Amino acid sequence: MPTTKPKTTPTITVAREAGACYGVNRALDLVEKAASEATGPVRTLGPLIHNPAVVSELETRGVTVASSPDEFSGGTLVLRTHGVTPIEEERARAAAERVIDATCPFVIRAHRAAEKLDSEGYQVIVLGEAGHPEVMGTVGHAPEAIVVEGAADLDGVELRGKVGVVVQTTQSRARLRELVSELIGRAGEVRVVDTICEATSERQASASALASEVDVMVVIGGRNSANTCRLAEICSGRCGRVHHIEGAAELEASWFDGAQAIGVTAGASTPQRQIDVVCSRVAELSGGMLEVPGTSSAEGK
Repeated sequence: MPTTKPKTTPTITVAREAGACYGVNRALDLVEKAASEATGPVRTLGPLIHNPAVVSELETRGVTVASSPDEFSGGTLVLRTHGVTPIEEERARAAAERVIDATCPFVIRAHRAAEKLDSEGYQVIVLGEAGHPEVMGTVGHAPEAIVVEGAADLDGVELRGKVGVVVQTTQSRARLRELVSELIGRAGEVRVVDTICEATSERQASASALASEVDVMVVIGGRNSANTCRLAEICSGRCGRVHHIEGAAELEASWFDGAQAIGVTAGASTPQRQIDVVCSRVAELSGGMLEVPGTSSAEGK
């Protein structure tokens, strides 16, 4: 009589580098402190971070979003992690009684680099997503800067003798290398200030490595989050089944059919508590066990 091969319990592994970065945790700490201490209204200038769930949570605590300084008078205004233009900051300080700058320090570095290159006579090129708040803030410090999303966008662009490059913090170094290769030979001098955040690079490398070892990859983070979308893009090149979600409610059991290894990663705007909730739900739907670093494995909680 033939024997039935026992079903193997799927493993669930979280990427070694995943979730909220220093800049996001810093911004959340600043806003939570403001919400507990302020006597008047507290608003953020644009979404504090690109995570709709977190923005909704903040609203329940009375921290609302203003799309421009003109919507605000008095109270406390928090500058988003992605930064703002110098003009927006000036208007914010004129409108609010108190301004808290939650701009990520790595974004500020990009702002300063663009401003310095511009002041030194370089034609500034920003590698990033046109229209993204971070890129708009950077361009505000070098108003004549050209924004490109890749080397192909240089077609038809007339370059000056001196070209300076700054990078959206969530871009990949592969794209930066392609851009620099295209610039060399077309400009007399190319100066590059690598303003990619190391946390971004670490998350991308970790997600790529894990995606190549699993059957299904779950990427957690806002669909409006540039770094999370980049993680999903990178994982798609390594794993055939990739699902980008904003929360556990989007998960479907059918995604894990036949999977023996499930990977999870999260963007830099995703707090640990959201990762924990998603992992628990993945375990429920797949019957899998969550691997805990440093141990053999632990049952999905």
